[in-house]
Amino acid sequence: MDFNDSPTEAAFREEARAWLAANVPSEADLTGLDPMARAKLWQKRKFDAGWACIRWPKEYGGRGATPMEQVILTQEEGKSGAPDTGFFMIGQGMAAPTMMAWANEDQKRHYVPRLASGEDIWCQLFSEPAGGSDLAALRTSAVKDGDEWVINGQKIWTSGAHYSDYAILVLRTDPNVAKHKGLTYFFVDMKSPGIEVKPIKQISGDSNFNEVYFTDVRVSDAQRLGAVGQGWQVAITTLMNERAAIGGGGGGVGFRQVYELAKRVDLDDRPAIEDKRVRGQLATWYAQESGLRYTGYRSMSALSRGQTPGPENSIGKYVGASKTQDMASFAMDLLEGSGAVVDPEFVESAGIFQGAFMAAPGGRIAGGTDEIMLNILAERVLGMPQDVRVDKGVPFNQVPTGTG
Repeated sequence: MDFNDSPTEAAFREEARAWLAANVPSEADLTGLDPMARAKLWQKRKFDAGWACIRWPKEYGGRGATPMEQVILTQEEGKSGAPDTGFFMIGQGMAAPTMMAWANEDQKRHYVPRLASGEDIWCQLFSEPAGGSDLAALRTSAVKDGDEWVINGQKIWTSGAHYSDYAILVLRTDPNVAKHKGLTYFFVDMKSPGIEVKPIKQISGDSNFNEVYFTDVRVSDAQRLGAVGQGWQVAITTLMNERAAIGGGGGGVGFRQVYELAKRVDLDDRPAIEDKRVRGQLATWYAQESGLRYTGYRSMSALSRGQTPGPENSIGKYVGASKTQDMASFAMDLLEGSGAVVDPEFVESAGIFQGAFMAAPGGRIAGGTDEIMLNILAERVLGMPQDVRVDKGVPFNQVPTGTG
């Protein structure tokens, strides 16, 4: 594979650079705005100029660009100093592909462009307290009542639920069949009566995750994606795109940041970079990052051929999350006593290593735990035998729960 830009791609890269240079908001434009307002301003500016979600079809707010053009734009935007638009990752990276695959045409034309413009923010209501890593073990129910469904139950670890406008969610609509067959997929307005959102306080002091409670929440049958009982197949669409969106995200910490830190701080009265143990660790992480980068290129090649994200994206998710945690911990050790200081005004590198270290455990759970990723790689990539599943084919309401 040739990783250099083709002439067409090189021309597009120059076009993207020029537009970004002329349009990325200045600090004066952003003064007084909170992070979400900054993100919405920038997303709307991109959308109005035809630079938002460019790979999407034109009728849904994109410009019908190629996957490689989307990659190039993302690369250049990342270097431009543009505001962070992470608020839109779930909506644009997971909800939109699912809507485009499963919603009806009227729904696509209404909801998807508003995702591209940043007017609406979406969250993903999948995980439940009693389900652990087994999404198909969810218990939040939806019972049909005329042309509506009545939802009762609880979701947990929902990123961004406290500021989201809509959500995608999977619910149990038939407890009398095997767990994967009794699920149905919906989308819901987060301002619907009966929805209560409770933020969860994290070790970092932030509250990005939430508990979400449903008490007799009513949704129209028109808000169902896929057939009744087809929720698992729809959820797979979301999950494949989720792992592609999350990938090996490192929360701002990568090889380059730790390498530069090792050049600045001392270890045993000499620059840490001169210590062979430090150099050995750095070499390992450089090799890992290179492997992740080229694995990502393989995924890009698949996308350029019109293929959907596959289980190989679990490689980036598994390796990237643990690598981030290890690198952040190592950097904090290099900082010695100041590694325990979290105030960005008083610590080296504005506290990015401390922040990454506290966020990393969540990264090893969100989108599927390390163990789930290893199972996916073993079974779907390497073709190894599946784990024994004692509840396979058993009606969900007959599966032992361990509650006596």
